[in-house]
Amino acid sequence: MAPLTRIGLAGLAVMGQNLALNIAEKGFHISVYNRTTLKVDETVERARQEGDLPLYGFHDPESFVKSIQKPRVIIMLVKAGAPVDQTIKTLSIYMEKGDCIIDGGNEWYENTERREKAMAELGLLYLGMGVSGGEDGARHGPSLMPGGSFKAYKHIEDILLKVAAQVPDSGPCVTYIGKGGSGNFVKMVHNGIEYGDMQLIAEAYDVLKSVGKLTNEELCQVFSEWNKGELLSFLIEITADIFGIKDDKGEGYLVDKVLDKTDMKGTGKWTVQQAAELSVAAPTIASSLDGRFLSCLKEERVEASKVFKSSGIRDILADQVVDKEKLIHDVRQALYASKICSYAQGMNLIRAKSAEKGWDLKLGELTRIWKGGCIIRAVFLDRIKKAYDRNPNLPNLLVDPEFAKEIIERQSAWRRVVSTAINSGISTPGMTSSLAYFDTYRRSKLPANLVQAQRDYFGAHTYERDDMDGSFHTEWFKIAKQSKI
Repeated sequence: MAPLTRIGLAGLAVMGQNLALNIAEKGFHISVYNRTTLKVDETVERARQEGDLPLYGFHDPESFVKSIQKPRVIIMLVKAGAPVDQTIKTLSIYMEKGDCIIDGGNEWYENTERREKAMAELGLLYLGMGVSGGEDGARHGPSLMPGGSFKAYKHIEDILLKVAAQVPDSGPCVTYIGKGGSGNFVKMVHNGIEYGDMQLIAEAYDVLKSVGKLTNEELCQVFSEWNKGELLSFLIEITADIFGIKDDKGEGYLVDKVLDKTDMKGTGKWTVQQAAELSVAAPTIASSLDGRFLSCLKEERVEASKVFKSSGIRDILADQVVDKEKLIHDVRQALYASKICSYAQGMNLIRAKSAEKGWDLKLGELTRIWKGGCIIRAVFLDRIKKAYDRNPNLPNLLVDPEFAKEIIERQSAWRRVVSTAINSGISTPGMTSSLAYFDTYRRSKLPANLVQAQRDYFGAHTYERDDMDGSFHTEWFKIAKQSKI
């Protein structure tokens, strides 16, 4: 009889296969299972080819579960929603008290909390674990965000510490996030920040290409250069790569042939919905979502472009003379300043949810585990961690002394880029809404007094005054009517 393995993994699409191979490569004997057996055989063959790794395949759930040492730990990497419930049902029949199930998918946090309760009734432990880094991260070191049963985390901590991305000076990119669905929630907001980052980078590209007339070769050089400084990050690095890749099915560069429609799986939408639920302003993340919605209206946009071409809107860009170097410099500053706003919004959302649920999440520790392995990994995250280390109760990243200084230094360039884009008829909703967020947040007085007065006028919602305490209501309509007589 074969010796028992240390851990099991069910769900062998690419992410599942790669994570299983990563675990095996770190010296942990692993059992794998998939509903369709072809994937099991494929994974076993990969393990053989990639260095005779200690990975063992099983075609039926019972022998899979029984091949793992007790207390059993099984990671699931299946599609969120009903498939997760189905997989739990299939496996839990053969599991015993004290065993542990970990969901590594992008699951809605409340589903994880529901499942943790249901599993506890069966005597099983449960974790919802965000996994970021895509296929490559899963294979060579992802960022891991486990939340739920702390006891379950302790069962698997030794494996996660080795499997996660390793960052010099700050350690493995994993930490116990907190109770309940906190791991899934943090991963969801990570994805929302990722949406914002991608939108801002796309806007930088649009301004440089449409206003600055930069070629793909020049764009590749610019982004490569940016990736050596304060913008050093995975997304800037892959953007530079994309600009350098020629089309293998025709002339020119591949990026120019990719259809301008951006798909999504839902985590960005959930982030914006949660921001609204918690009354947290997240305009940069929201604008990135709107950008994706509008991009999907390709046929409508093609028709609209004809309507507005024939209605006298001239091509503003045609007669512009642009100082290329100055534009490149300004866009770099605008991208960085907008990015600070996007991260500030994401961190505020996590803080608000943590307060609501009593999760006691440590924002500095979250940014530490995002420094490697994940899609938003960036040198910039080290600065955010230091900001929260300096002041764990920082109300907003914008007011951290270091970030405040950087925004002040960059705001002229930021305003120039947004103005240039508006005057050129190019939409930069991410940069524009980030700037509006900054301008709103830094003002001690806003026109909100008028909005509250309107609410009191038509709905008797009352208002507060800035010169005395208390709640007030005015008969605005009667007073206005009398003054008109």
